[in-house]
Amino acid sequence: MRPCLPQAPQHKFSFENKLFSLDASVVDLCLTLFPWAKFRTTKAGIKLHTLLDHDGYLPAVVTVTEAKCHEVNIAKLFKLPKGSIVVFDRGYIDYTWFRQLCKSDVFLVTRLKSNARFRVIERNPADRARGVTSDQIIQVADGDKTLTLRRVGYRDQETGKCFQFLTNHMTLPARTIADIYKERWQVEIFFRFIKQNLKIKSFLGNSKNAVLSQVYVALIAYLLLAYQKFMSKIGTSLYYLARLVQRNLFQQCEILDLVNPRTYHLKHNDHSMLGLLS
Repeated sequence: MRPCLPQAPQHKFSFENKLFSLDASVVDLCLTLFPWAKFRTTKAGIKLHTLLDHDGYLPAVVTVTEAKCHEVNIAKLFKLPKGSIVVFDRGYIDYTWFRQLCKSDVFLVTRLKSNARFRVIERNPADRARGVTSDQIIQVADGDKTLTLRRVGYRDQETGKCFQFLTNHMTLPARTIADIYKERWQVEIFFRFIKQNLKIKSFLGNSKNAVLSQVYVALIAYLLLAYQKFMSKIGTSLYYLARLVQRNLFQQCEILDLVNPRTYHLKHNDHSMLGLLS
């Protein structure tokens, strides 16, 4: 990751804070073939706990556990840079962990649980023209303790759905908080890509070591593809770039030649790329 990150484009927001998405995804396994990864009575699986850096959408940290391991337990082990913003879904809500993030000067963005107990202690103006329905400072009840956070209400103007976001960042515009949470979808795109394109839905070996090796090889392949994309400054997607590489593993040529099939054809007299784009 270290050679790749300096070449990566920065996240799309105007603030300078590092932005991360935190999520976990289960890879289902056959219990008969992978008994060491027992998940439920008839199922087995592993879980990929991932901290995605939005600078280039690169995996900053990936920890692989058995599927039964709870996400928050692993999240507490991640060391986030001071001043960074981490976004995650409601499955990670743990107010004790939130206090640790606040003490470490790390900002969080998540969604408020429907059964959360809180009281409003301050109301800020809401920019309703931009979909913001409320902007409040609240105290959330956590047993016999309270935690001061910010609650942002937002209505999606396209779908009409309403959302309640929770953050400890008190100065970013309320609409930016909503946009940050929407950007969390990038970690889902990352999971989909490595599962569908880098072959971690079926495994060559049944041992734990074999499974972990294949997962980490897939992650290395992802970083190599991203590095080539950043260095060559091509606008094509990683999905398309992966297809190009798979179709031309034994070709000795430049990436830019593969992206431009007509140039590649003139140089190498090869019709394979023309068929790929048709």
